[in-house]
This record gives sequence, structure tokens and C-alpha cells, in this order.
Amino acid sequence: MVTAAMVKELRERTGAGMMDCKKALAETDGDMDKAIEYLREKGLAAAAKKSGRIAAEGLVVAKVENTNKKGVLVEVNCETDFVAKTDEFKSFIDTIADAIIKNSPANVDELLNAEVEGGTVSSLVTEKIAKIGENISVRRFELFETSDGTIEAYIHGAGRIGVLVETKGNSDSAITKDIAMQVAASKPEYVTRDQVPAEIIEKEREILKAQAMNEGKPENIAEKMVAGRIEKYYKETCLVEQPFIKDPDVTIQKMLDQNQTQVVRFVRFEMGEGLQKREDDFAAEVAAMQGK
Repeated sequence: MVTAAMVKELRERTGAGMMDCKKALAETDGDMDKAIEYLREKGLAAAAKKSGRIAAEGLVVAKVENTNKKGVLVEVNCETDFVAKTDEFKSFIDTIADAIIKNSPANVDELLNAEVEGGTVSSLVTEKIAKIGENISVRRFELFETSDGTIEAYIHGAGRIGVLVETKGNSDSAITKDIAMQVAASKPEYVTRDQVPAEIIEKEREILKAQAMNEGKPENIAEKMVAGRIEKYYKETCLVEQPFIKDPDVTIQKMLDQNQTQVVRFVRFEMGEGLQKREDDFAAEVAAMQGK
């Protein structure tokens, strides 16, 4: 009988997916050594060695249902740009996006346990690691769903930047698409200034006032300078206060008002942001290959 403890041990020893470990033990009548051999023959145990390598390339992909009521933005990482551009990797991420749309997982852990054809998302990742020969990581995703709004996505730079936007009011998805393009280009952090946390504004005030005082300005003048710079901060970080990229003489808020539309929320992913990039050392790589 295959127990949960046996599956856990095999998984720890090989790095293979849970369902693969369970199957290997079932196929080998619970013999741990034979199960390890089984996984190695299938190329699945090899994933363990690759799982520690830096995966800072990849793609951001979006998928929106035909009704524009549900959409997902997902980032999946691999080790090299070469792999990220392959049809196999793109198809793999498409399967991940479909699994998110279908299962509505709350986080990446739930997603990895979601069922796909042939097993779970976790086992699919393991299989791809073994087949492609690079570490692969489902890093993050954002799922939007609405009953009375419109969801649209925009991907820029062949999967380098992705945006998901929800609007309500005018149901014209072209307007929502324009907003998504705006977010991709101008990198706002909030929809409106009301959403900016008070502590962030207070910190900005402290920094800006110190800058002005260091410039030798009197305190009353410094206060006026701070007020003006805070307004500039809002215009840079709040979506509705930004100039519309298609018509810089018009703010996003004015464009929305003209079209009876309101932005509910947005999310912007830039591929690899915050991740450590791989630094190749050719000499060290050659030495490693020669066992030095």
C-alpha cells in the first residue's frame, strides 16, 4: 500500500511532482529504490537538480474570456530567453492560463494542485522541466472576474509587459483596451489619489520638505514647494490624473467622463521585475563540465 509518508519521502529525494511519485510507487509496489529508478528513467527526477537554478526569463501572458467578464494575467519564468520564445513554452503557459480561468485558484499553491489533462499543474511543470532542461517557475497571476463590468488585457513587447483592467459603465471593450495600454506605458500605481495610503503621502512630504530646506528655502516657501510636488506625484502615480497617451491634452479622467466609463482596478506585470538575473560565467561553466 502506498502511503502519504512514502510519497512525501520520494518527492523529497527526487524533486518530482506528487502525482508522479504516487504513480511511481504504485508501479513498483512501494519499492523506494525502484521508484527512484522509475522516475529517473522517465526523466522526472532530473527536475530536482534544476529546481535550484535561477529562472529570471519567461513570459507574461493574458487570457480573457469571450464575454469579457473573466480574465487572467500570469507570469511564468524559465532560465533563458531562447526557451521563452519557443512554441512549446508558449503553449505550456496557455495551459496554465486555462487552468486558472477554469479553477479560479486563490494563489499559486492552489493553482499547482489544480487538475489539468494528465495530472496536476505541478506535475505538468515537473514534466516540462525534465523535457526542456531548464528550471521553470509559475511565479504569479492575477484573476479578475466581474458580473457588471468589462475586463480587457494588453500584452506589450512580446510578453515582457502585461496588463489586466476592469472597467464599468460603457461596455465598449476598446475603451478598456486603451486604459490597459495606458497602464502598460505609464506605470501608474493607483487608480485615484484616494487610494494612495496616507503614510506614503506623509513620507513623501517629509522627504520633499527636507529637500527644499536643504536647498536653503525658508520654511513657508518650502511648504508651498512641497504642495506643488505632491500634486506632481499624484499626476505621475494615479491613473486618472495622467495625460492620455493617445491625446496628451486630455487626462484619463476626462477621457473616461466623455465615455461614461469608470476604472475599477488594474494590475501590471513586468516580466522578471524584482528577480535576480542569471550571470553566466563561461569559464566556470566549462570547468564544471570537465569536473574541475
